Formats: sequence, structure tokens, C-alpha cells
Amino acid sequence: MDKLPKIGLPILITAIILIVLIAKSAVTIGPGEGGVIFERFGDGINTEKTYGEGFHIVAPWNEMLVFKVRQQSISDNMNVLSVDGLQVSVNGTIWFEPEYSNLGNLIKTKGKDFISELLDPAINSAARSVVGRYTPEQLYSSKRDVIEQEILEEVRKELEGQYINVKRVLVEDVTLPSTIKDAIERKLKQEQESLEYEFRLVTAEKEAERQRIEAQGKADANKILSASLTDKILQDKGIEATNKLAESPNSKVIVIGSGESGMPIILGNQ
Repeated sequence: MDKLPKIGLPILITAIILIVLIAKSAVTIGPGEGGVIFERFGDGINTEKTYGEGFHIVAPWNEMLVFKVRQQSISDNMNVLSVDGLQVSVNGTIWFEPEYSNLGNLIKTKGKDFISELLDPAINSAARSVVGRYTPEQLYSSKRDVIEQEILEEVRKELEGQYINVKRVLVEDVTLPSTIKDAIERKLKQEQESLEYEFRLVTAEKEAERQRIEAQGKADANKILSASLTDKILQDKGIEATNKLAESPNSKVIVIGSGESGMPIILGNQ
């Protein structure tokens, strides 16, 4: 009986050690995440395999490093210079995702802080390069979508071969010094008023031209009609009208003599 405690104690210690080792070796990778193994007694990060979602057993002397591999975004506020040297503030968001199959290469070459070490500098560099091509007025008004596309292309160029895919860039706001902003808004307002005035002038000119054409058409029609109405035609028309009046049951017609033009003079019952 005295030997039982001596035998049970090593077993208990062994069981505890096994439980600790199993707990340390068990790793669960969550949704949208990927893992790479850090081999302490090997070459460091194992670049051959990326571990997917679920439960994994890792040798206790190794470490599983887990990172998000789904699409994610970061936002940044950058102070950059326009083409004429004016400082502007650009607030933007970029969507990206690490290359799943190359997650090990990304971590091995760029480190665990690859977002701040790699992505942020690339975004700042691209923004400075692109914004430096435009004037404050272009940045403030009509060039936003073009700027976004150019920044996206520049970032992709910066990150080529760096194991990160950049999906989209959104320029949310461009902030100019208040004096420059007010001057641009006044200029845009004046341009809008000028365009509106020009539109009214063009509309008035078109309406005047339409009236001139209409009046000329009526004058030409009257001229043609006058030239075609001979005395004989007028006399025939008068006789035709007289006959219709005489045939009407609602009128009493008396023809007395003839007028100076040879046309009958018609008197009604009034």
C-alpha cells in the first residue's frame, strides 16, 4: 500500500505534462484566417504550407502564427502636395487581402506587421505620386474617380511580387485650406451662373429664329396666295359661296344687281 503513492505520483505528473503539451499543441484557426508554422529548431517560418480554418495539432516546440486572409480594409489620412505645391489632406480607404498560398512567404519576408511595414508605405507613396499630378481645383471637383483608379494602379505597382492583392481604393475626402476651398467654390459658382446665362441667351436666340422663320413662312404663303388669286378665281369662288348660301334651309338670300367687281351682292334675312 505504501508503494501506491510513489507509483501514482509519477503517473499524475506525466498526465499533467501530457495535458499541457496537448493543450499547447492544439490550435484552432477561425473563419477567414490562415496559419503558418514557425519552426524553432528548423528554418523559422515554413513557407510550404498555409493552414486553413479548423483544428490543428502542432508540435509543442513549434508555433502556429494566425493571420486574417479574407478581404480587409484600412483607412488613412495623408498630407500630400498638389502639383502647385499646395498641401492637401486626403482621407482614403484601401481594400486588400494577403495571397493565401503565399502567406508563409509574406510573413517570412515582411514580418508579422506587414500592414504597417509594407502596405502603409505603399499607399502613402502612391497617394503622393498621384495627387502631385493635379491642381487643388481638380482634386476638389471632377477628378475623384480618376484619382482613385490611378492610386490603385500605383499601389499595385508598388506591391507587385509582395504577396498582397489590392482590390480597391476609395478617396473619401480631400481637404483643402479654407481660403483655397472658398476661392474654388466662388469660381465654380461663377462658372455655373455664366453657363446658365449662356443657356438663356442661346434659348432666346433659337426662339427668335423660330419666330423669324415662322413669320417668313407666312409672308411667303400669303405672297404665293395673292399671286394665285386672279379676278376670275375670285368670281368663281364668290358664285360658289352664293350658291351654298342660297341652298341653305336656314337662310334667305336675295341677289340684287352686282357689285363693282362683277360679284353679286348678297343680303340675308337680317
